[in-house]
This record gives sequence, structure tokens and C-alpha cells, in this order.
Amino acid sequence: MDGKIVNLKSKIEIYKAMTDGANFADCPVRDVMQGMNGKWSPLLVTALAEKPYRFGELRRLVPDISQRMLTQTLHELQRDGYVHREVFPTKPPSVEYSLTDLGRSMFVPLYQLVQWAELNHDAVREARAAFDAAQA
Repeated sequence: MDGKIVNLKSKIEIYKAMTDGANFADCPVRDVMQGMNGKWSPLLVTALAEKPYRFGELRRLVPDISQRMLTQTLHELQRDGYVHREVFPTKPPSVEYSLTDLGRSMFVPLYQLVQWAELNHDAVREARAAFDAAQA
């Protein structure tokens, strides 16, 4: 697909044609966005956009993430091709994580969303509070 903006109905028809209509779960947008949908993925990608980090450094940088969740999130980012994991033959072995070319290319639009979130956080919280008050 090119960069041309089309309406949702047209996009759905394109996705159906790409998969012969058999498995709409293979929607490319849902498939790719699923990997960046987690609580920690955007934060870790943002950190790795600054520089490569060792596991322990990332753990200290994000103090409220558990070791298990950090490992799982890095593994998922690595699986999707955004993060490279390099093991150094030291005693004990050290591991460093960095963004791949794909990860760096994805960071550009992610960073725009991060900036938007920072600028609009108060407005979103106010909208939530107003909605919740109206529901009560």
C-alpha cells in the first residue's frame, strides 16, 4: 500500500484481498501495532533510541518494571525485529540491547505519539474524569 489516505472501508477491503478474505486476523496494522501496544514497549524503545543499554541499566532506568516483565518485553521487541540483543563473552556474560534499523525507523512516529501524549495528558485525564462523573 502506498502513503495515500483511504477510508476505513477501503482499507478493510484491501486487507481482505491481501489475505484472500480467509483470515482477517492477519491485518497488517493490528499485527504490527500489537507489538507496540504494551505498557512497557514504548518506554523501552524510547530509552534504546538514546543509546544501547545493558539489562541492569534498563532495570534501574525503569524502576517499576519487574525483571520478568523487562525480560519478556525485550524478548517481544527482539522477536518483532525492533531490538538487537548482543551477548559479550565476559565473566559473568554481559548483554546489551540496542535498536535495529527497523526499530529506529519505527521510533520516528512513536516519538511523535509520545510528544502528543505528554502535551495532551492533562486534557485526557480531564476528559476521563468528566466521563466518569457523568456515568456515576
